[in-house]
Amino acid sequence: MNIEHLSQMVNDIANYFAAEPDHATGVASVADHLRKFWDPSMRKQIIEHLHAGGEGLEPLAREAVQKLASLSTAAA
Repeated sequence: MNIEHLSQMVNDIANYFAAEPDHATGVASVADHLRKFWDPSMRKQIIEHLHAGGEGLEPLAREAVQKLASLSTAAA
């Protein structure tokens, strides 16, 4: 899938959860959404994009993908 599209999707999800008063809960909620609803290949691609600099990812989205990456590493 196009990485610009994936980045925009993560940003949209992050914008939804940005209203969460507790920042850590917002980050965890975005990461959990990606874990539950995104195909493993999409998750892998967005994590690789983050490791390559994460161009286009907004701050909350970037933190959530970092959390997702750490969860993926811990599960491996």
